[in-house]
Amino acid sequence: MSQHAPIAIPAEVRSRLKALRLVPRQARGAHGIGQHASRSRGAGLEFAQYRAYEPGDALRQIDWKLYARSDRFFVRESERESPITTWVLLDASASAAQADRARPDWSRLDHACATAACVVELALQQGDRFGAIVVNGHGVQVVPAGTGPRQRDRVHLLLRGVQAHGGWPPLDALRPVWERVQAGHLLVALGDGFDEANTVLLERLAAARREVLQVQLLSAEERDFPFAQGHRFEDPETGEALLGDGRAIRDGYLARFDQAQRALQARLQAAGIAHALGYLDQPLDTPLGVLFGTGRRAWA
Repeated sequence: MSQHAPIAIPAEVRSRLKALRLVPRQARGAHGIGQHASRSRGAGLEFAQYRAYEPGDALRQIDWKLYARSDRFFVRESERESPITTWVLLDASASAAQADRARPDWSRLDHACATAACVVELALQQGDRFGAIVVNGHGVQVVPAGTGPRQRDRVHLLLRGVQAHGGWPPLDALRPVWERVQAGHLLVALGDGFDEANTVLLERLAAARREVLQVQLLSAEERDFPFAQGHRFEDPETGEALLGDGRAIRDGYLARFDQAQRALQARLQAAGIAHALGYLDQPLDTPLGVLFGTGRRAWA
């Protein structure tokens, strides 16, 4: 995906997103916490107000009788229970530039940005607030939370311009995350899950009553290790390199990788962080279905 290309969601993925819901555990009564009683304007049942139509609004929300009287399009906003604010936290460190040889034009960063766009669509279709945070070696970039199609455009603008660079900054440089993501907000972290600073941040946010979910995005080659000949393996963030015969080290790699994954999942579960795996050769919504589908399986 080029820097200025639109973030396209495949039609079949967009169709499946309609069956998903961004519902925090607190709103579902997890851990003994009941449903929130606060209210927001969205596509609910109790009428709240009119606002001017914006491109991307559902046609069913247009008040056609009012249009007949005024010759202008207005959308009916309604009040509904349990409003949420959703954030996407994007790991754009140097390792996000990794891609599979089978599809070198589709990197982990491309997949993460497109997945973030899917989360934004879910928040938009619910009428909820949403924002975006990008972290890489340059620091932290934030689109403050907002609502509506124009807010989606702001998030897309940030995502289209992001580039993979450097490593994670120290925790004291991540203050903008703490300033924006408030207690009770829902945060969806997208990245490879290999940065210790990232995991520590998610643990601390969860301990501070933020609803934290991690979508771990891995390449097919990280999963399958298909290398059969001599190969140079290089860490894009540290520059460390390893020369080895792929066939000879494959079993050992897969065993260590599985062990590392189990350790990460246990750590996230202990912190109360939901976790779902996605791979670059899978549909964008595969991990979102685990987290937000009717048969959720990733809750800690």
